[in-house]
Amino acid sequence: MTILKVKPLSIQSLVKTVRRLLQYVAQPILRIFSPAHDDYPEVGVQPFEGDPADQDLNKESSW
Repeated sequence: MTILKVKPLSIQSLVKTVRRLLQYVAQPILRIFSPAHDDYPEVGVQPFEGDPADQDLNKESSW
């Protein structure tokens, strides 16, 4: 019969384990809710430079 030696659980190892667990959970949460790190320029609203709408499309068509 083999007797397994069990390490005594110290306060220091318990604190270390809790700290690792909290870090494991907190890092993804902080990454999700942190401000974006995009390097896109802030250009604002751009004017539309396309063709104007055809006036005939705005009239009711009589079939």
